[in-house]
Amino acid sequence: MRSTVEKGRWAEAHASRHLQSKGYQVVEKNFRCKRGEIDLIVERDGVLCFVEVKARRSQDFGGALLAVDVHKQRRVAAAAEIFLALKPHDGPCRFDVVTLMKEAGRWRVSHLENAYEAGG
Repeated sequence: MRSTVEKGRWAEAHASRHLQSKGYQVVEKNFRCKRGEIDLIVERDGVLCFVEVKARRSQDFGGALLAVDVHKQRRVAAAAEIFLALKPHDGPCRFDVVTLMKEAGRWRVSHLENAYEAGG
């Protein structure tokens, strides 16, 4: 059994490959600051996306998407604010969620663009 950190890294790597296959460029992985963490920061067509990655083996407790609650959204938005202060971006920005859900023995990846607003 892998540790939680190892599982998270595996999910983030899988999500990163999925996004790259859709034409996104990875700008940064695991951006951390005192206000929060952003799993992936990607860009495509001038749009900078702050991506939260969640993996779940079942729909128990609402599944992966419900794990990105308002508190998590606020922490990611706060970290995004600091990221943009350090590395300004002239184009639009948005918050996306990539979920990995195990179904029938296989992992299914879903990418929800513009999943929430910065205000949570």
